[in-house]
Amino acid sequence: MWFLGAAALIAVGGALYIWSTSLSRAFDQRRAEAAAEPLAEPQLLTETDIDHLPEPVQRYIELTGSIGRPVVIEIVMHFDAAMYDAPDEPGMTGPVVQYERFDVPHRLFFMKTKMKGLPVAVLHDFNRDQATMRVRLAGIANVIDIGGPKLTRTETVTILNDLAFFAPSRLADERLSWTEVDDRHAKVSFTLGANTVSAELIFNEAGELIDFVSEDRGMLEKDGSLTVTRWTTPLDNYREFAGWRLASEGNAIWHLPEGPFAYGHLRLTHYEAR
Repeated sequence: MWFLGAAALIAVGGALYIWSTSLSRAFDQRRAEAAAEPLAEPQLLTETDIDHLPEPVQRYIELTGSIGRPVVIEIVMHFDAAMYDAPDEPGMTGPVVQYERFDVPHRLFFMKTKMKGLPVAVLHDFNRDQATMRVRLAGIANVIDIGGPKLTRTETVTILNDLAFFAPSRLADERLSWTEVDDRHAKVSFTLGANTVSAELIFNEAGELIDFVSEDRGMLEKDGSLTVTRWTTPLDNYREFAGWRLASEGNAIWHLPEGPFAYGHLRLTHYEAR
C-alpha cells in the first residue's frame, strides 16, 4: 500500500503549494503590511487648499463632500465586476476588493472569477515604485505574471484615476499639476517616482466627474507586452458612501483602431476612507 502513502504525500504537498502561492493569501499579507505603515496626521481640506485648481475641479471637490473633512489617505472598496478578454467573448464576473494608500503609495486589486468553469484569481500590486500583475488559474499556475517599468507606468495612470474618482480630496496633492481648459474640462499631470502621466477630466453640468481620458496607459497584449492605448473610464450613478458623494458605476474602455472596446464594468458596493 506504499502508493496510498505516496498519493497522500502528493496531495498534502499539492495543498501546501496551492496555499503558499495563493493570490488571496498574498493580497491579505500585502494589505496587512501596507496598512501597518504609520499614517500621517490627518489634515482637513479647506476651500483655501483648492482655490488654485481649475473651476470645474473646485466645484467637483465641493460636490463630493470633501471640504471640511480629512484629506483621504487610505481607502477600501468592494466592487461587482465583469471583465472581457475581447469584444466577442463572454465576460468573467466576480467580486473585487481594492485596498489603496495614496501617501506611500500602495494599490492592491484582487478579483475572483471563473474562466471556462475553472477558478481564476487576479492580483494587481503597486508597491511604492513598482507594479506587478498575476493571474492564477485553478490555484495552480500563473497564466500571467508580469512586472517592470512599463507596467509601473500603466498602474500610475490607474492610481491617478482612482485618486480622481475615489479620493477627490487629494486633487490638491502637490504631485499634481493642472491646466485649465474650460468650464467642463481640465487637464492634470501626476508625478510619482520616475513617471509623469497625464489625463483629461470631463465634468457634466451638475459638476460631477463623468470621464477620465489618458493616452499614457498600456493595454496588455496576448504575449504579455503592453501597448500604450487611449484609455477612458466613463463613470456615473453618483451615490452617498458615509458622507462622500462618489461615482459608483461605469466602464473601462480601450479605444482601438477598429473602435472602442469596453473591457471592464465595475459597480461600487462598499467604500471606506480615512
